[in-house]
Amino acid sequence: MSGPSEPLLLSHIGADDSNVDHKTRPEALTFDSIVEHSLSDFGFWQLFQVILVGLTLLFDAQQIFITVYTDAYPTWHCLNHTICDQATSDICKLPRSAWEWDGGSTDKTIISDFGLECSSSLLRGMPTSAFYIGGIVGGFVLALIPDGFLGRKKLVFLSTFATSVTAISVVFSTNVWIYTTLKFVNGFSKSQTWSYAMVLISERVSTKWRPRATMIPFTFFVLGFMSLSGIAYLAQHSSWRFLYLYTAVPALLYCIFLYLFALESPRWLHLQGNDEEAIKVLKSMSSKNKPYLELLVSVLPLEQETSKQLTRYSIKDFFFRKWAFRRIVVVMIIMFGLGISYYGVPLAARDIDVNIYLSETLNAVVELPSFVITPILLERFNRRSSVLVNTLLGGASGVLCFVLSVLGKTGIAFAFELSTFFCARIGFNLMAVYMVEMFPTCVRSSATMMFRQALVVGGACCPLIASIGRDLPSVSFAIFGVAMSGLGLFVLILPETKGSSLCDTMEEQEKRDQAINSSRC
Repeated sequence: MSGPSEPLLLSHIGADDSNVDHKTRPEALTFDSIVEHSLSDFGFWQLFQVILVGLTLLFDAQQIFITVYTDAYPTWHCLNHTICDQATSDICKLPRSAWEWDGGSTDKTIISDFGLECSSSLLRGMPTSAFYIGGIVGGFVLALIPDGFLGRKKLVFLSTFATSVTAISVVFSTNVWIYTTLKFVNGFSKSQTWSYAMVLISERVSTKWRPRATMIPFTFFVLGFMSLSGIAYLAQHSSWRFLYLYTAVPALLYCIFLYLFALESPRWLHLQGNDEEAIKVLKSMSSKNKPYLELLVSVLPLEQETSKQLTRYSIKDFFFRKWAFRRIVVVMIIMFGLGISYYGVPLAARDIDVNIYLSETLNAVVELPSFVITPILLERFNRRSSVLVNTLLGGASGVLCFVLSVLGKTGIAFAFELSTFFCARIGFNLMAVYMVEMFPTCVRSSATMMFRQALVVGGACCPLIASIGRDLPSVSFAIFGVAMSGLGLFVLILPETKGSSLCDTMEEQEKRDQAINSSRC
């Protein structure tokens, strides 16, 4: 290496490497160090890429929560007051000519459109459950796809595109059975959108910026939730079918920009042996460190390193390695508890005597502070204690919401409902970053799928749990709270990962874990 270039290398490697002789430095370098140093500045193009991919979660959130409005029980009023009293009458025992839906519209929601007003709560909740079941089935099927298949970018694009198309197809439903079937297909299509986007974003930022960068897509998720409330309010006098069009068509247009401008994960490209393309991606995202990046590439024997990493990994590796199996099972248990609360609380909020548009908007608004608080927790405290304390607080809030609701203190109960939902969101944010750090690049996509899968399984249970609350007011909040805090205790089994960079292979992850355990002993 020439004299003039050596000071540049030394100035960027950092204090820990400054005493290493330059002749041995090439052997000490790894692709991980290239990624960490070249992306350390988090400049404009990195931010642009995070925002571009993160936008997919805005549309993802809209499809997740859309049934809160499209499947809601609409309000009605009496036409014949001699036999009808809105306060005491049961519309199922009244002649159809004695009442009508508010606004005179018969297709405001699927309840009025498909004549489900007198159907069981099980049938009315079936489309929402089918959506989550579709997500569960889709998660298991798509989890079988190896991490080396297609690539992160294409999977994000295909998932978002398929979700948009299937959401538009829901508009053509003529009865509850067709609607339920199409909701299942829609749930299947979007089952891994979040997982693909999260992995792609996480692998394109450095360890230093990961806690903050991963909060950006979560913010878009909340904005999607909030925008859905606004769209639903503006379209409240229109058919439920328009709400699907208003959310799915913009998502379809977004897919064009995603395909044209999103960049692939450099870590994934490296594992596929495509180092040239990986370096090209790093250069395009980090203009500030281009000279340094070129210098590192010139001294790092990428071909030798990559040739050792061409082993193919898949979800089966979780079952053949004890540490990986134990780790993924514990993560899924915790996420199941958080999923029940996160998806269930907004559904059960209808049992508290508050306006549905106001309650859903406030649930979305309280999520926003979580994206400021989460990076602070991740940077100042360790992962395990943050998750543990948060889940215990969320569980306590759920139980208090139930107690206060029974006592008739609706306003205070709703405040604790917001607190439960807020803690579920914080827990979700913390676990998302925690999970990315616990698994190597070669199986990170599969691990994220299983992470998401547990969340969706919890969501699938929510309509049934929430329906219990209609017969026994607000008991569902107690169930959500106990599940969150009880299952959150499992975090004590997981290893601590604060401050660690990402590993690329299972063997590398095992060596790091062994080194950490040895240092503690």
